[in-house]
Amino acid sequence: MHCYSGMPDAKPSPTETAVDTAFMQAALDEARASATRGEIPIGALIVSRGQIIARAGNRTIMDTDPTAHAEIVALREAALRLGNYRLIDTTMYVTIEPCAMCAGALIQARVARLVYGADDRRAGAVRSHFSILSHDALNHRVQVTTGILAEECLGLLRDFFLTRR
Repeated sequence: MHCYSGMPDAKPSPTETAVDTAFMQAALDEARASATRGEIPIGALIVSRGQIIARAGNRTIMDTDPTAHAEIVALREAALRLGNYRLIDTTMYVTIEPCAMCAGALIQARVARLVYGADDRRAGAVRSHFSILSHDALNHRVQVTTGILAEECLGLLRDFFLTRR
């Protein structure tokens, strides 16, 4: 597990880790539901004050929408639910490292914290290829915790693509 926000690493408390693991399990449930619809199995949720306010899986095929990544769908749902496009003091949980589009949307929404399962060596824009969420030129920083249930998140993706080949 790795935590960062452009500052020195801070170790999460055991309580924070347990909470993160429980919410990541819920994100994995969304990812599994996506897989049953034939979508790439990525799941996301938005948490505010300890409550899930939005949950989503990938919907790009179902919606015929290249922007319907799990993160974007969850951000849209949370904004509607809160009645505000700024999702201050929220946390996003997502099974895989966000791409550049989704990382940019987290900045625009002013999400306070991102927790993700596995790095995305192909398109990750949080730390694998870019550092969008901690870039000095941007006006908002997002605290990031990685590696929560990483093996389970990766395994779900691996199994999905193995059945497609």
